[in-house]
Amino acid sequence: MQLRNLALFGLAPLLLGSVACSHHVPVASAPPAPVPVAVAPAPVKSTTSAARVQPRRTPQAAAQNQRPTVMTAKDRATLNERLAHLEDALFDYDKSTIRADASTVLREDVTVIRGILDNYPSQKLTIEGHADERGSDEYNLALGDQRARAAEEFLTTMGVQKAQLTIISYGKNRPVCTDQTEGCWQRNRRAHITATP
Repeated sequence: MQLRNLALFGLAPLLLGSVACSHHVPVASAPPAPVPVAVAPAPVKSTTSAARVQPRRTPQAAAQNQRPTVMTAKDRATLNERLAHLEDALFDYDKSTIRADASTVLREDVTVIRGILDNYPSQKLTIEGHADERGSDEYNLALGDQRARAAEEFLTTMGVQKAQLTIISYGKNRPVCTDQTEGCWQRNRRAHITATP
């Protein structure tokens, strides 16, 4: 009996140890290795469907989109002819206000001039401001400048692009008439438009 008890007592620690070892404490396992994910490429737009949607460009449409930068000889001749027939806008003594007759003069060929300038955005017109011989050089240069600016403003209201207009004042330095009469002085008080070369 004693031996049996001893055997039980000897086995008891082993049994307890095995029971204690049978309870596993969870241990964090290493995370699984990342699995590479294939990324789908961004969708590519089909050029064939876009080509079907867009209308075909005709040679005439392509020519309209490509404006020439240099004016053709024919268009320059037309522009110069129109400007030559365009009468000067005349001003009253010591004034820079556009008169009714000057308004009519400036309107005459402006649609043709504007049409030509629209086709050649780099082409410019020069508006010259002039005065009669009375008064100082400085005063007449300032008055000529005011007259040129008044003509410029009028032309921009008629649709001519301001970027295509330049102004210069000659004051009394370039008269078209040298008689000392009111009729001659009136002809010299003017705004004159030329094509910039």
